[in-house]
Amino acid sequence: MARAIMLQGTGSDVGKTVLVAGLCRAALRRGLKMRPFKPQNMSNNAAVAEIPGETGGGEIGRGQWLQALACGVAPTVHMNPVLLKPQTDVGSQIIVQGKVFGEARARDYQTLKGRLMEAVLDSWAKVGEGADLVIVEGAGSPAEINLRPRDIANMGFATRANVPVVLVGDIDRGGVIASVAGTHLILPEEDRRMIAGYIVNKFRGDVSLFDEGVAAIGRFTGWRCFGVVPWLKAAARLPSEDSVVLERLASGEKRALKVAVPMLSRIANFDDLDPLKAEPDIEVVFVPPGQKLPEDAGLVVIPGSKSTIGDLIHFRENGWDVDLTAHRRRGGHVVGICGGYQMLGRAVRDPDGIEGSVRETAGLGLLDVETVMEPEKTVRNVSARSVTFDVPLDGYEIHLGRTVGPDCARPVALIDGVDDGATSADGKVFGTYLHGLFGADDFRARFLESLGVKGGGIDYRAEVEKALDEIAAELEARLDCDAIFGLAR
Repeated sequence: MARAIMLQGTGSDVGKTVLVAGLCRAALRRGLKMRPFKPQNMSNNAAVAEIPGETGGGEIGRGQWLQALACGVAPTVHMNPVLLKPQTDVGSQIIVQGKVFGEARARDYQTLKGRLMEAVLDSWAKVGEGADLVIVEGAGSPAEINLRPRDIANMGFATRANVPVVLVGDIDRGGVIASVAGTHLILPEEDRRMIAGYIVNKFRGDVSLFDEGVAAIGRFTGWRCFGVVPWLKAAARLPSEDSVVLERLASGEKRALKVAVPMLSRIANFDDLDPLKAEPDIEVVFVPPGQKLPEDAGLVVIPGSKSTIGDLIHFRENGWDVDLTAHRRRGGHVVGICGGYQMLGRAVRDPDGIEGSVRETAGLGLLDVETVMEPEKTVRNVSARSVTFDVPLDGYEIHLGRTVGPDCARPVALIDGVDDGATSADGKVFGTYLHGLFGADDFRARFLESLGVKGGGIDYRAEVEKALDEIAAELEARLDCDAIFGLAR
């Protein structure tokens, strides 16, 4: 087994994903062969990863895809063996080692964890092969002691695999002294012994002002502080993993083209919009439920969804269908990606009840196509070509359903010589199953030019790599990385 350390948080969204990515890149820069690992993740932002020994791909959390990039290796399903993809307020689809395992309500899922730990430990044995160091990311918080008996994501994994833990606290949300000291207080002794120290994350201002805070935490816990990390501005240039950050994603600055993105209740893979956000002349606005789609938007993008029919119903309940019709009357453009593509058609049918009890609903009617949900899921990385602009595309597909109709005669892309997507007769509305479309620099530039806006000049992937390097350098300056890496066993 490779040596390993684990980062756990005092709560959700304390910045663990970015810290793991940054530490992975910092260790890589030191010449170490690195791997990331997250036993259990909950996110509808998924990526396609290799299933070793098989030709097809499987699903992992987008965060582990990013961390694999930070490690300089191709992602595999063993980096995130259990992925929960929320479909309703109380239930999720369960992905195990890249493949659909089943569905479960939150309470029922707790009883499955014993079986899932076997898959976690199997992946754990495989992920470190050939590596010098594995950095593990927890989920949620070990302070959720009500979930401890069947835990596979935090201390349940750390104690079973004997991996030392560094606790991460978020000072930006306030109460970081109480959250770190409180975690120490309520953990059982077996779990407390696993924690070697802590990191304070997201500090704004003069770090020395928190010296007394570090001393106070030391008095309460006896734990070592490995450093105080400032607000990492470069993190805004990395793909976002979790919908908890959606309210912070609007650029909020008036620019040449406004892109409106409705925040669907089961929004998925919204990092498709990140390359547009990186463009200096583009303003991306994520529109929350209860607010109208802005009338001055030149483009509306309907993103992916984990529950197309459910989100179509919510789309209408919010009145966004009326806003979208008005947008089209004003000559506005519309793009639908994956579930958003399915919504743009005349109807979505689910004869087998794959998504739930509603078997059919009318679509938004902006494309002359219909979708039928089918049990087999398409999960693959692809290389494609834009039909309109004749430039290469790279991306991935994760979807259920087959979409057909007259507008498919005007495809968006060719994937392995096969047509994908559909375009309206006037060319102002199109939908595609291809995630990552806007990440293709040449396509993005040509598409924006067709809307009358200057685009391009940005190598998006290179910008992500540069951001990872900047974060790694900042962490090396602010943390005792030698001590953190030295914990590994």
